[in-house]
Amino acid sequence: MTVDALTDVAGLLVGHATRTGDGWLTGTTVVLAPEGGAVAGVDVRGGGPGTKETDALDPRNLVQKVQAVVLTGGSAYGLDAASGVMAWLEERGRGVRVGPGPAHVVPVVPAACVFDLGRGG
Repeated sequence: MTVDALTDVAGLLVGHATRTGDGWLTGTTVVLAPEGGAVAGVDVRGGGPGTKETDALDPRNLVQKVQAVVLTGGSAYGLDAASGVMAWLEERGRGVRVGPGPAHVVPVVPAACVFDLGRGG
């Protein structure tokens, strides 16, 4: 049965962390691709987009699959959440191979943020 969610796609996992409380109202969502990655695309719009690694998704570039996608609050500061996801994937040998060993990978983790600073985030 489907529920019209990302998790209806076989192999995709979705996780979320939220920080709320005095002065905080922000969060991060990670969409984790299955082993081997997933094809991804992007359309960046707006007057002040905050993104990381989205240019790598251009079909003319070397990257063919992503290992995860990060959607985050915290404006440009929140984009650093992708670094933690990259480290987790690297520890598991998941990413673009850049050397002979299983740990010689660079995980491809595009990220986008929303501006929630001053709104509790």
